[in-house]
Amino acid sequence: MTTNEPDHPDHPDHRTAEDLLNAVGPAFGRLRRTSLLEVENPISAKDLSRTLVLNLVQQHTQDSGKEVTVGAIAELLGVDPSVASRMVSDSIKTGYLTRAASQQDGRRTVLHLSPAGTELMARLRRHQRDAYDCITADWNERDRLEFARLMLKYVDSLDRLAERAKQ
Repeated sequence: MTTNEPDHPDHPDHRTAEDLLNAVGPAFGRLRRTSLLEVENPISAKDLSRTLVLNLVQQHTQDSGKEVTVGAIAELLGVDPSVASRMVSDSIKTGYLTRAASQQDGRRTVLHLSPAGTELMARLRRHQRDAYDCITADWNERDRLEFARLMLKYVDSLDRLAERAKQ
């Protein structure tokens, strides 16, 4: 009998509420150490780091219609502007980002995904979905969707806390 079987004493359904809540922190630590050997990653490690910047540009231009600058990237990543500038420059050199004059203030330079950047992000999203599907392959559909809903709720809560901290 494995811990994935509902009758096993260590199965999450047999833990107390306190046990489950205490296990969350270590579980997050395990997530950081776990590699997805079962899912071939079509994106290089360097491109994965670039996607931090690309994701922010994509998210803030598509979702909110905001213009994204290097300064905004630094703020959103919580890094020094010089670090953000190097990250953005790298993404521009590789052809994933372009710079353009702001439509709101011509003195500012804003960032946009290039067609190559858009394709990289599409490949990343497909990889992420494939990884989720692989990891949760033995889950029932209700659990898969509930976990997805709760993960999104968790991330939205983190975003709200970060916004409050800025005020």
